[in-house]
Amino acid sequence: MSKEKQRREALIYHAKPQPGKIKVVPTKPYATQRDLALAYSPGVAEPCLEIEKNKDEVYRYTAKGNVVAVISNGTAVLGLGNIGPEASKPVMEGKSLLFKIFADIDGIDIELDTEDVDKFVETVKTIAPTFGGINLEDIKAPEAFEIERRLKEELDIPVMHDDQHGTAIISAAALLNALELTNKKMEKVKIVVNGAGAAAISCTRLYQAFGAQRENIVMLDSKGVIRSDRDNLSKQKAEFATNRDIATLDDAMKDADVFIGLSKADILKPDMLEAMAKDPIVFAMANPDPEIEYDLACKTRKDIIMATGRSDHPNQVNNVLGFPFIFRGALDVRATKINEAMKMAAVRALADLTKESVPEQVNITYDTTRLTFGRNYIIPKPFDPRLIAKIPPAVAKAAMESGVAKAPIEDWDKYEEELLLRSGNDNKVVRMLHNRAKVNPKRIVFAEAELLDVLKAAQIVYEEGIAIPILLGQKEIIMKLKEQLEFDAEVQIIDPRSEDSSTIRTMYADKLWQMRKRKGETRYSARVNMGKRNYFGAMMLMEGDADGMISGYSRAYPKVLKPVFEVIGRAQGVGKASTVNIMITERGPLFLADTSVNINPNAEELAEIAVMTANVGSTFGFDPVVAMLSYANFGSSNDKEAQKVRDAVKILHEKHPELVVDGEIQTDFALDQELCRNNFSFSKLAGKKVNTFIFPNLDSANITYKLLKGLNKASSIGPIMVGLRKSVHILQLGSSVDEMVNMAAVAVIDAQEREKRKKAKTGGK
Repeated sequence: MSKEKQRREALIYHAKPQPGKIKVVPTKPYATQRDLALAYSPGVAEPCLEIEKNKDEVYRYTAKGNVVAVISNGTAVLGLGNIGPEASKPVMEGKSLLFKIFADIDGIDIELDTEDVDKFVETVKTIAPTFGGINLEDIKAPEAFEIERRLKEELDIPVMHDDQHGTAIISAAALLNALELTNKKMEKVKIVVNGAGAAAISCTRLYQAFGAQRENIVMLDSKGVIRSDRDNLSKQKAEFATNRDIATLDDAMKDADVFIGLSKADILKPDMLEAMAKDPIVFAMANPDPEIEYDLACKTRKDIIMATGRSDHPNQVNNVLGFPFIFRGALDVRATKINEAMKMAAVRALADLTKESVPEQVNITYDTTRLTFGRNYIIPKPFDPRLIAKIPPAVAKAAMESGVAKAPIEDWDKYEEELLLRSGNDNKVVRMLHNRAKVNPKRIVFAEAELLDVLKAAQIVYEEGIAIPILLGQKEIIMKLKEQLEFDAEVQIIDPRSEDSSTIRTMYADKLWQMRKRKGETRYSARVNMGKRNYFGAMMLMEGDADGMISGYSRAYPKVLKPVFEVIGRAQGVGKASTVNIMITERGPLFLADTSVNINPNAEELAEIAVMTANVGSTFGFDPVVAMLSYANFGSSNDKEAQKVRDAVKILHEKHPELVVDGEIQTDFALDQELCRNNFSFSKLAGKKVNTFIFPNLDSANITYKLLKGLNKASSIGPIMVGLRKSVHILQLGSSVDEMVNMAAVAVIDAQEREKRKKAKTGGK
């Protein structure tokens, strides 16, 4: 993607469909006059009077306890410098977005038009009663140190400058683990810190808190080694000035055990790396490009433990592992500050979490057989769902033990359950989907590439590294559209009807005739069909010329389904192919089936659909809990439709006892854990969070998923086709570009899974 195109897309993202990235939404009913009278006058007077009597009641009656101010003056915006308060607002909105999606904290961005420390501090103090915590962001040093120090002293709510402490906390956890792997001691190692800004100072201070010795640390800024004989050192730099007779990074790196880079790209050279001690630990955290390129560093030193700030390499030092969860824990015990004990607790929790068995959901996301503690895994992954349940409790306990918690937690099991419910981790399915596809992109046929939106989707999957698109359609039209979209990549374009494709078209037609000559196919009809893109694309898959296909944007579902069934057909042992829609809801992802193919499946077919749908859930890293839906509950009706579902459950219980599945059950009982437990304690679903719903017929499934999508604005991924011999997925008519991108990612993952199964059967060949 060109820089200009990337620029335009970024501007459109922030401007459309409405400006900005966050908004305020009501949390209480407001439909009736009674609701409004309680929300405002006269009912609102009652909580006001209670708070007047006792200020702490503000946490009971308002949102204060879950609101963090993200405050900046725009003087040190990452990569952009001093761009001013207005220009920093998109960044602060982005930080607020991360607070919400990772820890369910309402971040409110505030940009202050002042570089005066006194004015900044006074302004924050004045507005502090509104907030439960203050996250300072992108403030230049040395003012950042003074602002944070004063606010921590003068306010009774948590205050943290994430630029300083976020990187410090995450890198300290990684460093503890790296030292353990190399059998080195924090008290003994020689550390070089390249960079002397707020983050570098805070990192070094935190390492000292864990035992690093001042005499073993060398810090450098843009002028070289910070020595005690240098003039005009700031108070913070003077704190780390050395008396050693060295001046350059070359000098500092000799026999060093640890390199901490918070500076600029490519400043660390291979010869410097070679001069380091055995088992060097290198955290090259400059963004977007590290102090030394990852592959070059690993090639130079085979014994290296390497971390960067990038997501495309192991050991990403990512602040999102820290600040949402640290504030979550601090808010939940109403801590008056974020102190050293709380930061150190977060470090230990992150370090310890890395050593625990990694959930399959995380392994699947990063397409690895098994992530285990080692040189390439010294810090948890950002998509690890355990973070919300591990870091906040550690921080909260440290706050309580250090005497800064005003609302101590008593029931820790209940607290962990609350964290998991509010975490929002289940809603990261789309990001997980794309990440996993990027690990091993596959060749995906876009059968309707002459259409602008389809080509847009193909362009996105190419530029994002999700898939390798193959475009079917008239080459002249596609080339004009590519030019319009500035899609200048060399991708394969095939026109099935063109003279250029005559040889392969003839070959495909002959193959199709051989496959279907006893099913009514003639040589003539096979040749005609091979001029049609859905037949041609499907045959590409059968012949190994592509790995997956998506189609259906411009045609009715049954018309696309017919050539797919004729060419691809069902997988061995599958009686009926079916479809699954993943609905991304506030409750988490819900797997719904069959949404598009089988009109009125019988009991055996329902059971098969349930098993295949459960497998989809497992593929995406979720433990399936399956409800077989009906209008009846557990034998309350003897009608044949209810009996059909009951019979399907019996089949499943007999043939798949390992599967958590039950029914027949009404939807409200399936959704409400307590309702189900109170009324049907005997059920396998009692007290469990159902995430998979099998409908008795196509009417109910299709209507339900489209109602969810239309009324609740739930995102939909699907219909995901299951039970075919190859990775083919048919879009709903008029799908959005985003939906097509998601389906392309599904097609890639489907192809990846088929490749794995094939290798397993053939012994890896």
